[in-house]
Amino acid sequence: MPLLRGHHLICLHFFNGEGYDKAFIKNLMHTLSLAEKEIITVSSGADNVCAGCCHLKQDKCRYAENAEESIRQMDAKALMLLGLSYNDQIEWDTLQNRIPEIFSEWVSSYCRECSWRGVCAKDTFYRKLSVK
Repeated sequence: MPLLRGHHLICLHFFNGEGYDKAFIKNLMHTLSLAEKEIITVSSGADNVCAGCCHLKQDKCRYAENAEESIRQMDAKALMLLGLSYNDQIEWDTLQNRIPEIFSEWVSSYCRECSWRGVCAKDTFYRKLSVK
């Protein structure tokens, strides 16, 4: 059963095979594969995606100064938009159906300043939602 934190519940829908390194990408692909066929549990912190990240140190994101705090705020906003709470369980298809409803608010709140925006913008689902 995959464990995903708030922003990954949204952002993973735009994954297209890019990441920090080959190990991270492999972990992302495996996590996404599980998420698409198993019930997802909402995590309150580091999740299956984070487990493969070179920036995870002692269960905290060290991507940049204050990254962990910023990510936790982003996670909380994602859960609020998706109508979820920590430890909730949800199916991938249910999440995917909610993304169009919250996409514009998510983009205006987080995507414009995100270092991954260029990667997500290559994704078909992201581009489809961007033109609405």
